[in-house]
Amino acid sequence: MKTTVLDSLNAGLLSALDRDETVHLLGEDILDPYGGAFKVTRGCSTAHPRRVWAAPISEAGLAGVAAGMALRGLRPVLEIMFGDFTTLLADQLINHISKFRWMYNNTVRLPLVIRTPMGGRRGYGPTHSQTLEKLYLGVPGLRVIAPTNFVEDIPSQSPGQLLANCILDTEDPILFIENKLQYLLPLYGANGQPQLEIRRYEDDLKDGVSTPAYVVRVKGAPPPTVTMVAYGYMADMAHQAMIKLAYEEEIVAELVVMTRLAPFDPGALLESVRRTSKLVTIEEGGLTLGWGTELIARLVELLPGRLAAARVAARDLPVPAALSLEQAVLPQMCDILRTVRKV
Repeated sequence: MKTTVLDSLNAGLLSALDRDETVHLLGEDILDPYGGAFKVTRGCSTAHPRRVWAAPISEAGLAGVAAGMALRGLRPVLEIMFGDFTTLLADQLINHISKFRWMYNNTVRLPLVIRTPMGGRRGYGPTHSQTLEKLYLGVPGLRVIAPTNFVEDIPSQSPGQLLANCILDTEDPILFIENKLQYLLPLYGANGQPQLEIRRYEDDLKDGVSTPAYVVRVKGAPPPTVTMVAYGYMADMAHQAMIKLAYEEEIVAELVVMTRLAPFDPGALLESVRRTSKLVTIEEGGLTLGWGTELIARLVELLPGRLAAARVAARDLPVPAALSLEQAVLPQMCDILRTVRKV
């Protein structure tokens, strides 16, 4: 049976709790037998009852408590049940957690990981379906990381291993973004996917946690003529579009899957775009002032006059609950195919 992203994240969380007694887990409804709204924390309170803390609905209070624990030498992991509610801890995260190291001249560190699921496509409506990580991109002192189910080697590069590394190896705060539909996706490793070639690229930001990018190609295809870049669940949708374009239309694309969203290291993406001179950015968040906008701007600066680019993203509207309307607002496979053809 194939390992899913959910299984891997759960294993990574349990591994971190097993390996380091300073790791504590906080969140709402995370105790067994419920095990969290999306079951990433299942089994943790049974295995480590003294270090798993169920809390009332108070995201700002939870963030403050977790920050205090980190300042006192613990390694807290805070689960925010829905990413929409990260807005309630924005003051803690932006004005305190991310800045303490600089405010106190490196005399304190804050090893805190905040995990949260983002995204729609489950009919949860406007306040439980948003993709809001772009609000936190560019905050100095805060890293934003999104796991991927594309890895060069399983299990050493699994989403769970990335999570465990973030918990155990960091000395600074991390916002760890998980997409709701990504949880049930299988892990794609190069050995188990004969039609894919997956290569790992380490980022150049040497700050304690390895957050690679992965370049995915259709094995045996001619050299790519367009680059797609995505993260999270949208990387899986982009992968499906890449195969469809190659087999049905002879449009050969290369997919760059990012795990570190901020701070941004352009290495793997820049190398790909130098080959193709064409870029399509793909994200589930809103189009205006989005993640893809910054990537394109950065690459235009690095490759002046050499880049044709376009974006795929959600419409600038609240996410509806009705399935047909939700599909109309959020980016779909047809949007990716149409945009790649245009570029």
